[in-house]
Amino acid sequence: MPSKTVDPHEMRAAVAAVLPWLEGAAEQPDRPVLAAAVRLSLRTLEQDAPGRSVEVRVPPFAAVQCVAGPRHTRGTPPNVVETDPRTWLELATGRLTWADGLADARITASGSRADLSALLPVLRF
Repeated sequence: MPSKTVDPHEMRAAVAAVLPWLEGAAEQPDRPVLAAAVRLSLRTLEQDAPGRSVEVRVPPFAAVQCVAGPRHTRGTPPNVVETDPRTWLELATGRLTWADGLADARITASGSRADLSALLPVLRF
């Protein structure tokens, strides 16, 4: 579980600030704005699916461990999901499906527990 519970209002506000960019109506937001949206939405996933069997990485902003099951303690975990900030936020808001993200090679997912489709989106607008 995350060290601090995510305030849903704070997370919603952070993600709402990047929605115009996700919808193609604005330039990429400033780095702190984008970072806040990514970090809070990832922490929400971590809170919604507690565990340590899957590592979700969204470089350069954050990585979390989530999903119940066997945990790893050293080296690269067997279940890893990695994507860029825009793709993550599209997944987190339901603007991109897991299947479409995989088909378009916007998501890399390895391991038997790395399918996050049942956990997404973490919020809807």
